[in-house]
Amino acid sequence: MSGARIVVVGSVNLDIVATAATLPAPGETVTGASLAFHPGGKGANQALAAQRLGGAVTLIACVGADPNAAAALALLRADGVDLTLLRTDPNAATGVALIAVNAAGENQIVVASGANAKLAAADVKLPPHDGVLCQMEVAPGVVAAAAERCKGFFAVNLAPALHAPSILFERADLVIVNEGEAAVYGGALDQARGLVAVTYGARGAALFRQGRRLVEAAPPAVTPVDTTGAGDCFSAALTLALVEGQPKEQALRFACAAGAAATTRAGAQTGMPWRAEVEALSPPPV
Repeated sequence: MSGARIVVVGSVNLDIVATAATLPAPGETVTGASLAFHPGGKGANQALAAQRLGGAVTLIACVGADPNAAAALALLRADGVDLTLLRTDPNAATGVALIAVNAAGENQIVVASGANAKLAAADVKLPPHDGVLCQMEVAPGVVAAAAERCKGFFAVNLAPALHAPSILFERADLVIVNEGEAAVYGGALDQARGLVAVTYGARGAALFRQGRRLVEAAPPAVTPVDTTGAGDCFSAALTLALVEGQPKEQALRFACAAGAAATTRAGAQTGMPWRAEVEALSPPPV
């Protein structure tokens, strides 16, 4: 366990997951699904992943004063994520994600942001930290405030692909996107000051700097059950590994293994692996 101090600024949702044989096409109804409720939200997912992978994690987020909040925070509390900077908005509902998953583990997601939209730049009061990790499920101004106030390693997962303030590209030590998001942001990624990680699903990931490919890695072979949260686990693992000082190639292998491990169990947070599981899939060099 590294104990690296990671602050995650982001979203908290309750995931409502329907698992069916196939995903619906536009206008189609698919029946025979099973239903489950899981804690989720990209911020909460990444916070839990970083905690389980060995970090000492604080989450800055906002939930509603409703029953969904307790369910959404249950695993974070159980695993010891610091929630002292969590804000509760009495006039908003806790965020909800509606997720459809098929037999192959592929998913479709619709998010009702709720209290996540109430998180404000004034709420970003960073405690002592080694690194900060953000995503785009909260207001861009909140993410920009985290970038401005971060005194250590700053990482941002530009998901979902929205307008990103220029400070994120100027300040970030690490920007994380998937293939689709990389296409949306285009040349802005080549202008980023720090590293850019691009994920390619089952084909792995690569690290770039100013458009030049530095290293790449492939995930270990696993049997996927549910890909929900795999990208969040990758983001948390890569951020933590780089904060720990792992060499780029080793850090990328670790992150690919973490993302792969996260697909082997159902649910975003319930699928997050512990460090020993990840290192068993991708042992560090001796």
